[in-house]
Amino acid sequence: MVLSAAIILAAGDGVRMHSSKPKVLHELAGKPFLERVMDAVSRLESDRLAVVVHHQADRVAEAARSYDEHVEIVRQDDIPGTGRAVQCAMRQLLADGTLDGPVLVTAADMPLLDTETLRSLLEFHEHSGNGATVLTTTLDDPTGYGRIIRDGKGGVLRIVEQKDANSSELSVREVNTSVYVFDAKILAGAVSQLDSDNAQGEFYLTDALESAREVGPVGAFAAPDPLSVEGVNDRIQLAALAGQHNRRVCEDWMRRGVTILDAATTWIGDDVELAPDVTVLPGCFLQGHTVVGEQAVVGPYTTLIDAAIDEGAHVERARVELTHIGRDAQIGPWTYLRPGNDLGEGTKAGAYVEMKKSHIGKGTKVPHLSYVGDTVLGEHTNIGGGTITANYDGVHKNRTLIGSHVHVGAGNLFVAPVEVGDNVTTGAGSVVRHDTPDDAMVYSENSQHIVKGWKPAWER
Repeated sequence: MVLSAAIILAAGDGVRMHSSKPKVLHELAGKPFLERVMDAVSRLESDRLAVVVHHQADRVAEAARSYDEHVEIVRQDDIPGTGRAVQCAMRQLLADGTLDGPVLVTAADMPLLDTETLRSLLEFHEHSGNGATVLTTTLDDPTGYGRIIRDGKGGVLRIVEQKDANSSELSVREVNTSVYVFDAKILAGAVSQLDSDNAQGEFYLTDALESAREVGPVGAFAAPDPLSVEGVNDRIQLAALAGQHNRRVCEDWMRRGVTILDAATTWIGDDVELAPDVTVLPGCFLQGHTVVGEQAVVGPYTTLIDAAIDEGAHVERARVELTHIGRDAQIGPWTYLRPGNDLGEGTKAGAYVEMKKSHIGKGTKVPHLSYVGDTVLGEHTNIGGGTITANYDGVHKNRTLIGSHVHVGAGNLFVAPVEVGDNVTTGAGSVVRHDTPDDAMVYSENSQHIVKGWKPAWER
């Protein structure tokens, strides 16, 4: 089924989030709610996509355009309510052309809404011949949700909001998810008749279903997965939903051959890729487009962001961003790999090592207590503890080039830009300021002075 339009409602204040950030821009599993909903909707066949904004309208609109440059932004005026939001959207959509066919309406605060659920809703709507169809779910505790009131034939009679429901209606556990499909002409007519005669003084979109019943049947389709249609109103709901979603993600990876020792402390983003026989130890956060190869071990207590970890590598107690780690490499503990690194096969970045925009050749080791920035290290080189590449002169970031089979002594300082050839040995405590040829030894002349009988000032 091809939609004539899809309308995403992103105008609400989200006051219960108690945040300076619009609710729809809060994140679940690393992605804003709005992006997630737009992504789910965009996979459907739709002629037009509109996002309705009001609270912090410019900020939400900018975010929406960053996800889809072709999105149409509709600005809701100060009249409150979801019904008013759709009135504004339909006015703009009809002004720019005719709408003929189904129109999808959904809220932007349902971060786990998925394309499969929406496609099933559309197929049900098409085959049932309804003029309008509402997506519903059944909850053990429906508090706060609008109740689905059906007629004797099972059709939707009306939706009653929590504050407007009587005791009998409050006992109903089937609830509205704020996702609907309308015939475009029926929707246009229904929203034109809305008023604010209710406890909230708002224009409810749910009231449009009663008007729609006058021109065609109104039905309901139950979402197969209640989690996919759960909304977020506050941070407590967000935490609960994120936890349930993450537990499912971990269980899915375990079914595919990944060992996760403690799913409760392991958080895996939706775009992460894990090969069979990866082991993820407790306390790990795998985010962005992270890819981990077979037999690799991640953790414990490791954060990977847009990282590529090859087969057999072990990354322990480390933070790794936008970095490639080669096969059988050993990383950590207490290692920080900032963006832009490429570590080759069998390399090591050990305890208290920081790297940034550096290439580390095959078999090269930086065991401990070192900073390597804007540097190229050749193959099978060993960097002594306490080594620093001084890459910043206060204005520019400069490069350090160190060749293969180099033995760097402890406590060395390389003042960039500087180049050191292959098979070089440097003495402990050396300050290397000038280029050094292959097969050389370099050391700094550091005289040691002893003052006998010296006492600190407080003892004199």
